Amino acid sequence: MSDSDAPRAARVVVGVSGSPGSLAALRRAAGEARLRGAELWPVLAWEAPGGGPGAQRSLAGGVLVEDWARLARKRLLSALCEVFGGTGAGVPLRALVAEGTPARVLVRTADREDDVLVVGSGGRGFFNRVLWPSVGRRCLARAVCPVLVVPPSPLEAALATARRRNAWRLRMDTGHVEREFRAAAAPPEA
Repeated sequence: MSDSDAPRAARVVVGVSGSPGSLAALRRAAGEARLRGAELWPVLAWEAPGGGPGAQRSLAGGVLVEDWARLARKRLLSALCEVFGGTGAGVPLRALVAEGTPARVLVRTADREDDVLVVGSGGRGFFNRVLWPSVGRRCLARAVCPVLVVPPSPLEAALATARRRNAWRLRMDTGHVEREFRAAAAPPEA
């Protein structure tokens, strides 16, 4: 039996950036991999500032690209440690760091019809959507496999509001934050 005849392991590919949304997606992807008996493929895509090949034209550019790749590996390892700690994912795991735009790298990695691609949707305002198109939308439009988009935690909006108020040195209404926390922590009604 050749390698091409050997059964391929099912894969759950997940985009990881270290953001709260991507960490939620990583947790969900690990659960999906356990349910499906699949391998978990956390993927961190990175781009060198100023573009990939253009940044490598000079000797200093090549050194900087190596630094960016090292930092990307460190960020992925940090995200994996934050989500799984010392216990591990509980499924076979193959972490991947690749240079390129996140959507392109994720779609290229999840290239089989039996793969599942998991991405976080992130909490994004109007201007962020206009200036930076959504990785999730691009993956939905181009992937050959099912795509699972994990919504942000309900607490992310409250946290963003608290950060914004703190940055502007505005008075914090702790009662409002407590009400939002209780509403988010309450089990959904049937």
